[in-house]
Amino acid sequence: MVQTSPGRVSEARSRLLETATRIFYSEGIHAVGIDRIVAEAKVTRATLYRHFPSKEELVVAYLQAVHQMDRNQIEAAVTSGQPPADIVRAVAQSITDGITSGHFRGCAFLNAVAEYPDAEHPVHQAVLAHRAWFAETVTTLFAQIGDTPPEPAARHFVMLRDGAMAAGCLTNPTQVGETFRQGVEGLLAHRTTNG
Repeated sequence: MVQTSPGRVSEARSRLLETATRIFYSEGIHAVGIDRIVAEAKVTRATLYRHFPSKEELVVAYLQAVHQMDRNQIEAAVTSGQPPADIVRAVAQSITDGITSGHFRGCAFLNAVAEYPDAEHPVHQAVLAHRAWFAETVTTLFAQIGDTPPEPAARHFVMLRDGAMAAGCLTNPTQVGETFRQGVEGLLAHRTTNG
C-alpha cells in the first residue's frame, strides 16, 4: 500500500478504490476494464499498478472495503448497548436498509463469487473470509439469546439474508425487506421460546 505519510493512504489509491467499488458493484467485475477505472479515477495506468499490481488485487481490495463497511455497521449495532435481540434486529434493519436503497444491486460478495467460482482464487477466498466473519458474528449474537445451540439460528439468518439479497434486486425490495425482518423475528421468537 502506498502511503503519503504515516497512517495516510494516498489520494490516488483512494480514488482508484472508490471508482472501482462504484463500478464493480453497479456493473460487475469482469464487465469493467482497467482502462475505464484509470480514466474515471483520473490516474495513470502506472499509478494504478503501483497501488494494485493486478486487477485481481484491486478486486480483493474492493471486497475488503465492502467488508469493512459491513463490519462498521454491525459493530455500531453491537456497541449500542441494546439487548442482544435488539442488536440482531438492528443488523437485520441495516440489511433491509441496503436492500431498499436506490442503488442496491444485490450482495457484492454473492455477485463476486458468481464471477469467480474457483474456490482457490483470491477473490473467492475474500468472499469466503467475509462470510465466515459474518456467520461467526451472527452466531455470537444468537448465543446471547436463549440456551440452545446458536449455530442453527445463525445459519438460518445467513440463508435468510442471502435470499433477501438475491430477491431484493428481482422483486419489490420493500416487501423483501419486510419478509426478511419477519423471518428474523421468527428466529428470535424460537430462540426465546425454546431457550
